[in-house]
Amino acid sequence: MTTLMFILGIVVFVVGLLVSIAWHELGHLSTAKLFGIRVPQYMVGFGPTIWSRTKGETEYGIKGVPLGGYIRMIGMFPPDDQGRVSARSTSPWRGMIEDARSAAFEEIKPGDETRMFYTRKPWKRVIVMFAGPFMNLVLAIGLFLTVLMGFGIPQQTTTVASVSPCTIKQSEHRDTCKKSDPVSPAAKAGMKNGDKIVSFDGVPTKDWNTLSDLIRDSAGKNVAIVVDRKGQELTLHTKITENWVAKKDSSGNYVKGYVPAGFLGFSAATGVVKQDFGGSVTWMTDRVGDAVDSLAALPAKIPALWDAAFGNAPRQPDSPIGIVGAARITGEIATLDIPASQQLANFVMLLAGFNLSLFLFNMLPLLPLDGGHIAGALWESLRRNVARVLRRPDPGPFDVAKLMPVAYVVAGIFVCFTILVLIADVVNPVKIS
Repeated sequence: MTTLMFILGIVVFVVGLLVSIAWHELGHLSTAKLFGIRVPQYMVGFGPTIWSRTKGETEYGIKGVPLGGYIRMIGMFPPDDQGRVSARSTSPWRGMIEDARSAAFEEIKPGDETRMFYTRKPWKRVIVMFAGPFMNLVLAIGLFLTVLMGFGIPQQTTTVASVSPCTIKQSEHRDTCKKSDPVSPAAKAGMKNGDKIVSFDGVPTKDWNTLSDLIRDSAGKNVAIVVDRKGQELTLHTKITENWVAKKDSSGNYVKGYVPAGFLGFSAATGVVKQDFGGSVTWMTDRVGDAVDSLAALPAKIPALWDAAFGNAPRQPDSPIGIVGAARITGEIATLDIPASQQLANFVMLLAGFNLSLFLFNMLPLLPLDGGHIAGALWESLRRNVARVLRRPDPGPFDVAKLMPVAYVVAGIFVCFTILVLIADVVNPVKIS
């Protein structure tokens, strides 16, 4: 049964992956057709074609390797200065440019002269190329909101899980009390497991972050704490002591280090809590910031990833994972001994994070990514506007094909990184259990 659930989890992830890819390419397709660009092909996946059907002027299909997708627009690159599109240079770098230009014109038919991608105004090309990543962003937001407001997420609550009998510096990393350790304020107050803290020093406490901040800011104060104990409200009194506790950032997340702050002395119970819209927006904003930081830190994580793949180093929890690793995690989620609703919530959250990563990665201003074409269109617009202001001749379309050597280098680096992540995901995977 466990193996069956593991396989089912992987299948569900693959389906979600294909939907995300198709959704991304639909953004490109719909806006390209909106602006009159001819699109001969819309494909989900790479490799051999499993199924396809031609409708109108576009072939729609699914290919055998679900590692991406594409639409093919005619005239992605302009002709060279002499209007040629098929000349081949002996220079390997120049040859890359000419090969890309020839491929862009290979399907041109009579009447397509005004339907090529490069003939559209820069702002239209920006919309076409941005529409794909934007669809991933929209899907990510929708999935995040579904989990946050519909299912809820595990987080600390204002309910007491356990009361510490004494005050111990968190930096000491010990659980047993010594005779010299003072009694904790929570124990002095008579707090018990299962108490739900309703208010702290007269301030209502509906969430853990509010309560935590109030406690930390109350070192040395005598406070009244109202708790709900089995349906009855009781008022407890105690003096908050100062202790060395884990450091928190501005978002309320624990970070490395310790700081002196107010200390009550209890562990908060964890529960699944639904978020309101405002809290969901704040949570998503924090996750976008985390994703941007992770993307920027990606090169620095390569040595540790290499050691995990080819050495004896452990795989770090924040290590980059690929499609194989994500599929494996989805399989593990399906085997967890948790309610089916939380299994589904975890899967949806993983798929949302995947779509957010697709958006951010594709927005990098590098060819062959969508962001590279966006950067080329914006540069063309800038050149033409400057020429217009200075009353100089129109410089014409910016030849993005000239950047193809850079695109090949970027693609090569990405392929090497993908292979490294794949090996690490197979031999030393990230595990959630």
